[in-house]
Amino acid sequence: MIIQEFSFGNFRSFKDIQTLNLASAKIKSKYESIDESNIITGSKYKNASFLKSKAIYGANACGKSNIVKAFVAFIRIIRQSVKDEEVLNLVEPFKLSTETENEPSFFQLIFWVDDVRYRYGFELDDTKVFAEWLYAKPGERELAYFIRDNQEIIEIDKTNFSEGNKLVSLFDDSTTDNEIFRNNSLFLSSISSLGFGKLSKQLTDNIASIFVINGLGHSGLFSYAGDSLNDEKKKKYIIDFLKHGDTGIEDIDTFDIPSEGSLKETEKTNSEKDKKTKLVVSTRKKYDKNLEYLEDEPFPFRMMESEGTLKLFELSPFVFEALKENRPLIIDEFDARFHPLLTKKIIELFNSKNNLSSQLIFTTHDTNLLSADLLRRDQIEFVEKDKYGASHLYSLVKFKGVRNSASFEKDYINGKYGAIPFLGDFRKLLNFEDNA
Repeated sequence: MIIQEFSFGNFRSFKDIQTLNLASAKIKSKYESIDESNIITGSKYKNASFLKSKAIYGANACGKSNIVKAFVAFIRIIRQSVKDEEVLNLVEPFKLSTETENEPSFFQLIFWVDDVRYRYGFELDDTKVFAEWLYAKPGERELAYFIRDNQEIIEIDKTNFSEGNKLVSLFDDSTTDNEIFRNNSLFLSSISSLGFGKLSKQLTDNIASIFVINGLGHSGLFSYAGDSLNDEKKKKYIIDFLKHGDTGIEDIDTFDIPSEGSLKETEKTNSEKDKKTKLVVSTRKKYDKNLEYLEDEPFPFRMMESEGTLKLFELSPFVFEALKENRPLIIDEFDARFHPLLTKKIIELFNSKNNLSSQLIFTTHDTNLLSADLLRRDQIEFVEKDKYGASHLYSLVKFKGVRNSASFEKDYINGKYGAIPFLGDFRKLLNFEDNA
């Protein structure tokens, strides 16, 4: 799938509806090669073109991570609203205004599956869905596949979205409440959970295919990377990824070891005896005093490798799958623990001509990436908070008079584009008597 736009509003630090736009602007970069490699094009997109990567900058606590959290909420509610009534708790309105604190949050994604553009969204709070809609543009004109107002489907395309009409008909014929279509579950998700909801399942599966990484360093990501080593193609890619990252690792493997427990071996059930922990082991070359290679030395990966190497390992299977399967990848604090040259190389992977349609969206503080040699102006986004505590999202391409050859990094540091911290005089913190 291709993401064209993601819009959200009244969510956490974002009061008004903001749009992260991945459609490419009609601009020319410093180098023609950048315009050719950094953009997704194709006749099936009906003259539309899209960005392969998007960098999001801003001061600490400005709201960058809330963009990633908005993606997480949107995707998880679509995936789980039918089964999990608590998933709506992910919705948090902007609480610094009486105008919004009791109003629903807004989410909408414009995306492409094959050669059709879809626009799907909903408004909801932590207890119920207020509105939901699905539009599609299979031809020149956008069609309303369905529109929901609270518990009522007020418009439905019986021809192009017959599966939705089928479910509505079931409601009409029922004399009792239909538990599938609750006021806190999505209509599209409800249809996708049924055998006849083929289009709905295709759309929800595509949205669910978006990778979002907003917390590197926890056991789930490490376990996923460890499990990926069972696939030979993924394993080779992960090892090559670590080698190209200059980690010094020659090989990596996993071993199953019995899980430790408080019960004695004789007291354990058969299932408990079968439980094992996966140990990830990396190997490096060992040399003698004459610097002659002797053998490979094994190391327990999680205990002995650096934080940067751990992050690279955890990230590697997601990069592999995103590029191989053309899936969007969204990463919060992408540059944390990475050398600037390493983050640049990973971005170049996504901006490569060999990447057909995978997209990378990331938040960062790494100003080294603010270069016309790497990114187009429409690939650079900023987040800034106003004096009322509301976050705002805007693109570098919106600034007039910025030349293609300008030093984006220098101008950003100098405050030309905003989205930088306004810091006090830290030297005053040395006056302990004044602070007492």
